[in-house]
Amino acid sequence: MDIIRNSQSVCYCYNQLAQMEWKYIWSTIQVKIASSDMLSIVFPMEESNCQYPETILAFIKCTIHTFWKPKESNDITININPYEKSMCFYVKSAKKNFAYTLRVNRNVVDTKLFLVFVTGIVLFFKAKALSRSAVFYYSAGTLLGILMTLVFFLLFMRRYIPKCSTFGALMVGCCFASFYLICQLMEEIKWLWHENKTFILGYILTMGAISFAACYRHGPLVKERSINLLMWTLRLLSLVMIYFGVTTAQVAYAVMVLLISSQGLQYSFRAFCHVGRKIKEYSKSKKLMIKHITEEEYREQAEIETAKALQRLREFCCSTDFPSWLTISRLQYPKKFAEFVLGASHLSPEEIRAHEEQYGIGGWFLEEQLFSSGESQEPNPQQEEVVEIQEVYQREGEPL
Repeated sequence: MDIIRNSQSVCYCYNQLAQMEWKYIWSTIQVKIASSDMLSIVFPMEESNCQYPETILAFIKCTIHTFWKPKESNDITININPYEKSMCFYVKSAKKNFAYTLRVNRNVVDTKLFLVFVTGIVLFFKAKALSRSAVFYYSAGTLLGILMTLVFFLLFMRRYIPKCSTFGALMVGCCFASFYLICQLMEEIKWLWHENKTFILGYILTMGAISFAACYRHGPLVKERSINLLMWTLRLLSLVMIYFGVTTAQVAYAVMVLLISSQGLQYSFRAFCHVGRKIKEYSKSKKLMIKHITEEEYREQAEIETAKALQRLREFCCSTDFPSWLTISRLQYPKKFAEFVLGASHLSPEEIRAHEEQYGIGGWFLEEQLFSSGESQEPNPQQEEVVEIQEVYQREGEPL
């Protein structure tokens, strides 16, 4: 029945759907109860199940229901998961004669559930990047300081708590207390905003400034251990959001397994690629590749190596181990040697020109070596002069 009008405390029950349908994985059944009198809702089945809770989630729900009793109201909305166990509730009022109207609507796609599910998946994949982002660090720290002040200050007092067990117990207590306070404030958020707008804005600005200053003083996370801890905390939070973002636990478990497996496959693929590269490098090192170079490559390498050798020679001459006075006393042109050490060329323009005339294209020495026979070779005075110059340079220690 879509609309029920009644004036008595009647127990209403919802029986779960027998077969799961994919189009209803984000659907909810919404029950709205409206009356001119103040009403309250009682869940007798949950109260009986709290005597022997079977799971941790059931224990958490029982604990929340123990401390957080829904207040009386003339407009009550209940969201029911279509694939949960059968749920019963009955409407209760302080008056004996009261009238109320109960409406049942089915949302095929609950926007809140869908957004929570998508946000959880995005957060899981972006956790690594967000954990290294300074903007996310300051934003999350400021928001945490505003919404969960106890948890925020406990995190910054971590260094003064020596035992991890003590810190864990305090963290669990602060999380439950902050969650309970947020739930209580959410029920009265409209009234609080209407009556105490100035105090709420003052609290947000004050705590936001204090939280941002504390985060700025501490600075973004630098240690890899802290960054990895934040990354896995965000991923755990994303898995919780995925679990509560769908109406069927089977779908949530399947999505969580796929996400965790994707990370495992990523690491396995990286390890496989690393091993493949190592094997490839090892196989290449076993095979000696001999490659012949061209004449142009030979000249290019000769110029490069000559420049390197000359630079090493200059560095050695500038070092303290070099016998400078002894070398200068033996040189015929010490000024030329000093200019070479300071960065000048080791050859003068006259020597370069003489080398080109002798060994360049069209040089007399090269032509004589090519076209003269080996049997009738007469001594050349110019050739003897070149040999004498080379001997003099070698004896004096100057490069030619």
